[in-house]
Amino acid sequence: MNPWWQLLIVWLLAALMMTLGWQWQRKRSNAGIVDALWAAGLGGSAVLLALTGSGAAWTRVTLAVLGGAWGARLALHLWKRVRGEAEDGRYQNLRAHWQGAQWKFFAFFQFQALLIVLFALPFAAVASNPQSSSRWLPAAAAIWLLSVIGESIADAQLAHFRVDPANKGQTCRRGLWHYSRHPNYFFEWLHWFAYVALAIGSPISWLAWSGPIVMYVFLRWISGVPYTEAQALRSRGDDYREYQRTTSMLIPWFPKRSER
Repeated sequence: MNPWWQLLIVWLLAALMMTLGWQWQRKRSNAGIVDALWAAGLGGSAVLLALTGSGAAWTRVTLAVLGGAWGARLALHLWKRVRGEAEDGRYQNLRAHWQGAQWKFFAFFQFQALLIVLFALPFAAVASNPQSSSRWLPAAAAIWLLSVIGESIADAQLAHFRVDPANKGQTCRRGLWHYSRHPNYFFEWLHWFAYVALAIGSPISWLAWSGPIVMYVFLRWISGVPYTEAQALRSRGDDYREYQRTTSMLIPWFPKRSER
């Protein structure tokens, strides 16, 4: 199937899914569901594009397994958080700023559907690849495995820290969080290089670079670090400011000496 028809189908399905998600948040006043749906939709798009693509069979199978498993793991992790906790502070602020206007939330959810299409571009490049390289398929799997293991460890370390009441109002500096303020974001960004490797040989391989490039832009300047750190400063104040001063923002590195 033509990649652009594939992406149109992805958008239609994503728009329907986000409409249902908007209705869910409307009843429960918890917009955090949009994050879980975004991950599930993106993982689902990898599987859909792999099934309907025209590329080599093993390349498409690898895409379906890696992209589908990544999306499923992240969606499940986010769903557990949404189901078990109050609405994330980022969305509470949006709700207050928008004064609960549901049409704005609907537009926000539909914008996330468009982002699923944007981030599915690397999958379209892979699904059109006529080659199954004995070198690049293992390389892609290795990048994927490293990133998913790293993100899972970071998520688990933060979750373990947050469940302890004694840590309320404090900043997690354990494990990977000692070397990066956002190790989960770092490994999520790293994950997109797996599809760059899988797309080598595709007639539209250049599209695969949109994954790491666009993800870095979003994490660094738009929806990741800025929103997360603004909420952290509101809730943790000087403790988080010290964390910002001493700890690398995204790429893990040794922390600076604390002034405390």
